[in-house]
Amino acid sequence: MTLTDLSTDTRGAAVVDAPALWSAQAHMPSVLGRQLVIDRGEGSYVFTADGQRLFDGTAGLWHANVGHAHPELAQVAYDQMMRLETYHIFARYSNDKALALGEKLAEIAPMERAKVILNSGGSDAIDVACKLARRHWQLEGRGDKKIILSREHAYHGLHAYGTSIAGLPFNSEGYGSDSLVPETARISFNDLAQVEQTIRTIGSEHIAALVTEPIQGTGGVNPPEPGYLEGLQRLCNEHDILLIVDEVITGFGRTGEWFAAQRYGIEPDMVTFAKGVTSGYAPLGGVLVAPRVWEAFYVDAPDTPIFRHGATYAGHTTAAAIALKHLEIVERENLVPRVRELEQVLRTQLDALQQRCESVVDVRVAGFLGGVQLDERVNNARVADRAVELGFITRPLRGNTLQLSPPFIVSDREVADYVAAIDQAITDEAAR
Repeated sequence: MTLTDLSTDTRGAAVVDAPALWSAQAHMPSVLGRQLVIDRGEGSYVFTADGQRLFDGTAGLWHANVGHAHPELAQVAYDQMMRLETYHIFARYSNDKALALGEKLAEIAPMERAKVILNSGGSDAIDVACKLARRHWQLEGRGDKKIILSREHAYHGLHAYGTSIAGLPFNSEGYGSDSLVPETARISFNDLAQVEQTIRTIGSEHIAALVTEPIQGTGGVNPPEPGYLEGLQRLCNEHDILLIVDEVITGFGRTGEWFAAQRYGIEPDMVTFAKGVTSGYAPLGGVLVAPRVWEAFYVDAPDTPIFRHGATYAGHTTAAAIALKHLEIVERENLVPRVRELEQVLRTQLDALQQRCESVVDVRVAGFLGGVQLDERVNNARVADRAVELGFITRPLRGNTLQLSPPFIVSDREVADYVAAIDQAITDEAAR
C-alpha cells in the first residue's frame, strides 16, 4: 500500500493515510509501509503474505507452545462449534467444557484445592486478581489494605490495573496521573532489603497484595536472583500480604514445570494465567485462587458475599474445549520434560554466543526463555529487523535485549540455527 499525506495535524506535521487497523504497541509512523503480514503458520514457522518463511523464535507473543496449525486443535474447535459454540457461566448457568477445564486446571495448579476464575486473557486476569485481593481484605474487616505492590520492569498487561502496576514507565505514562488506580506502588526487582524497606515505609496495614512475574518477560527476560522469590514469599507471610504470581508467560510448561511457582518452590495465593493454556488457539485466561481467598465466598449462608466478576466470554465453551485438548497434547507429547532439555540446549548455545560475540554483554536463560542483552552501541530493534531478513523472528525488549522463546516442538538443530542467525544479525548490525 502506498502511504500518502492525508492532512496535517495541529502542529502542521503531515498525517499519512494508512490501513484502518491501528497496530498495538506501535510507533505508527515507523511501522507503516513495512509491516509483516502473517497469513499462514505451520509448526514452528509462519509465512508472510508475500511468501517469506520465518522461524517463529518468539512463539508469537510467548504463546505458540505447540506450534501453528495443529490439526487436532483445529478439529476440536470445529467439532465444538458444531455442537455448541459457547454459553455463558453466569449465576446458575454453566457449560460442560468450562467445568471440565476448571477441574483440570485445579489438578495441575501450584496450590491445593484451587478454584478457577476464567476470562478472556492475561490483562483480564490481572484486573480480576487485584480486585479480588482488595475484596478479600474488605471481608476480613481490614479495609485499609488496598495498595498493590509490583516490581520495577514489570509488565502485567494494559487494562486499568495492569497499566497502574506497570514497572515499565512507557506503559503507564501519559494518562494524567501516576496511576490509573491510585493505590499502587513499585518495589525493587531484585533487592529484598529494599522490598522490605518499601513495605515498612508504606505500612503492611495498607498493602493488599504483591504481584510478581516469576521470570520477567517484557522487562527483558529477567530470571529471579537466587532466593528472591522465596524472599518475597517470606515477606508476604510475615506482613500478611497476598502473593499474586503472574504466570501469563511462564504457565503451562515454559519453565519445565506446569507453573514456575512449582519450579521455584513458592505457594501463591493467586496465579494469573493465559497464553500457554491454549497455545494461543483461542483467547482464554484466568486466575487460580487458593482456599484462603475463595472460602469466604462459598460459606453456606444467606449473607455469603458475591464476587462480582465475569465477562460474556468467561468460560467460552469452544475456548475451553481447545484448552482441554491442548493440555492433553502437552501431556501426551511429554512437552514439559522436553522443555527441560531445550533449556540446556538454549543455555549452551547462548553461552557460546556470548563467548564469541563481543557485542553481547549478557545472556539470561530460565526454562525455554532466553534473553540476549546487547552492547548499547548495537541497536536491538535493527538486529531484530536483520534477523527477519535472515528468516528468523526475535523481538526487541527493554534493556537492549532480544527475546528468544520458540515453541516447545523445535529440534536442537533449530535452536542452534536460530542462535546462529541472531549471531549473524548482531555481527551485521555492529559492522554498520
